[in-house]
Amino acid sequence: MKSDIADNLAGPDTQRIYKKRSQLEGIWIRYKRNKLSMFGLILFILMAVAALLSLFLVDYEAVIHQDMSIIFQSPSGEHLFGTDHFGRDIFSRILWGAKISMFIGLASVLMSLTVGTTVGAIAGYYGGKVDEISMRIMDVVLAVPETLLAICIVAALGNSMTNILLAISVSQVPKMARMVRSTVLTIKNVEYIEAARSCGTSNARIILRHILPNSIGPIVVNAMLTISRAILQVASLSFIGLGISPPAPEWGNMLSEAKPYIRDYPYLLVAPSIAIIMTVSCLTLVGDGIQSALDPKLRD
Repeated sequence: MKSDIADNLAGPDTQRIYKKRSQLEGIWIRYKRNKLSMFGLILFILMAVAALLSLFLVDYEAVIHQDMSIIFQSPSGEHLFGTDHFGRDIFSRILWGAKISMFIGLASVLMSLTVGTTVGAIAGYYGGKVDEISMRIMDVVLAVPETLLAICIVAALGNSMTNILLAISVSQVPKMARMVRSTVLTIKNVEYIEAARSCGTSNARIILRHILPNSIGPIVVNAMLTISRAILQVASLSFIGLGISPPAPEWGNMLSEAKPYIRDYPYLLVAPSIAIIMTVSCLTLVGDGIQSALDPKLRD
């Protein structure tokens, strides 16, 4: 009774804040029920914290410093993952490579999410020629496999950090745009959107305040999966020599450098391989957990 009176006395802005807070709390409660997703989230947070701490605890000059007197040392207390063919500590290089891979993954997804959401929302809402032209352009880009398109862009522009970000972002835009468009098509003709139109609400406000907030579930899930694909792409580009150039440590070029020594020193490939697998697996688990928490059909 008291809570009802307090809700009635509260203003519309306060009630809206309470409603959003209760919705977020409900999503978090449902997410916590998924033990695998919680494990993936905790492990990914630990990896992200370790990558951030590497900025302060690991000196870049020490990461690329070559000491030929300690080459090919097996994992030990002094060098947790051993040393490579230049005497560089693999553990510190894995930490530094995590920062590079995660930064490229997050930055490229933010870029592709911004462009893809804009294109998909406009195409799905307006339809007609706008939808037709936009989707045909996306189809042309989708006709080329993601990794092959990224290889072509990097090969043409050069393998700098900016070009790698651009290549991965462009390759991810079509899927993001098509996903947002399909979500907008299912929402744009529901009752509350028609009510907003009848009240004279502008199209931009309808898209930003009514359609996109109700499409946030699929967008977030797709973004998490896109981050994992972006990390795999940058590792693939580095492995074939079109990504981050040595001596800068990146998981893909660490695998490429260790390839000639796979028979005699297999531990050189174990650490970067596990780092890639763990990161991608954690992001996939987090995405599945978010999808289960947001989708009413999967809540049980």
